[in-house]
Amino acid sequence: MQLDHTLLRTFVACVDAMSFTRAAQIVHKSPATVSTQIARLEERLGAVLFVRDTRNLSLTQAGEELDVYARCILRLHDEALEAFCRPEMSGSVSIGAPDDYISAMLPDVLRRFGALFPRVELNVVCAQSTELIPRVEEGEIDLAIVTRTGGAAGKLIRREPMVWIASRDLQALQRDPLPVALYEPGSQARTMVLAALGQGNRRFRSAYSSFSHSSLLTIVEAGLAVAAVAQMAVPTELERLGGNEGLPPLEPLDIVLVRGPTANTKPCDALVEEILDRAG
Repeated sequence: MQLDHTLLRTFVACVDAMSFTRAAQIVHKSPATVSTQIARLEERLGAVLFVRDTRNLSLTQAGEELDVYARCILRLHDEALEAFCRPEMSGSVSIGAPDDYISAMLPDVLRRFGALFPRVELNVVCAQSTELIPRVEEGEIDLAIVTRTGGAAGKLIRREPMVWIASRDLQALQRDPLPVALYEPGSQARTMVLAALGQGNRRFRSAYSSFSHSSLLTIVEAGLAVAAVAQMAVPTELERLGGNEGLPPLEPLDIVLVRGPTANTKPCDALVEEILDRAG
């Protein structure tokens, strides 16, 4: 018996997303194809890997065991392949992103890049999009993953839904006017949230403001306010709100990769390729 790498990649994507639909976006396949591939993998192994219900996925014990082996197999496979296909590279590259984008989009990218190009020095800068864009334009930072603001240039990585979140006890939803935690003034996310709230029917007040995603999550977890954040960056301990709480729908964020005027080195090219391949 052999384990198909394509099936293992789809399996790992399902584990990371805990959703066939979201996994399909990661592996660039349809949800039906993802479901079929997982069924083939389960048939080949003779074990059920996921417990499925109408809303969520969870791993069985067999699925948890396979997850460890699958990641090891794919990592070694990719490293071996790239070691023979890519030339030795050295130098440095700097990349900036807001803290929620760093934690949600970059771990897999940087892990793979570091394994493929161990002699390249990586510098990661954590800052908000409004600060990063001018720093990239001035050549201070090579690359940045930012939220598109206005007509700003950049290569589209993905359109990320925004979702409302609250503490598990939904404490903030009981208050009138509704307390809302917002990103700092000038951010695209703040502008979009305020525009949506202005068109809604529910009274609200801007109760908290922060440039830090983790600070916003702390405020929400404490039950002090609700907030709207990128879907990919919602932790499991917080509640995603649906359409029954009187909150307005939100437009998605355009997440783009911007490149500085002097970022024309091979390390920059390689990191751009990894980002577009794995973060989209």
